[in-house]
Amino acid sequence: MNEGASLLVTMLPFIGIIVLFYFLLIRPQQKQQKKVREMHASLQRGDKIITIGGLHGVIDSIDESVVVLLVNDNRKLTYDRTAIREVVQSD
Repeated sequence: MNEGASLLVTMLPFIGIIVLFYFLLIRPQQKQQKKVREMHASLQRGDKIITIGGLHGVIDSIDESVVVLLVNDNRKLTYDRTAIREVVQSD
């Protein structure tokens, strides 16, 4: 066996581990991040949402980075757009 082939055989398990990590950890995380970015980009006035802190509200107004939420008793709270965890219902 020449030196190049023995190096390849030695490195094969490490390459396999890197590929395994990519498909089990990195790729699913990238897909999840893309899904969250798309959800943040599609937010609009009237959407019922939940923030990462668990606050339920309705989007009253929205701009590039800030969302104003309408909560109980017609109170308005201002949050960063990234604080939105999920859209419960779109109007």
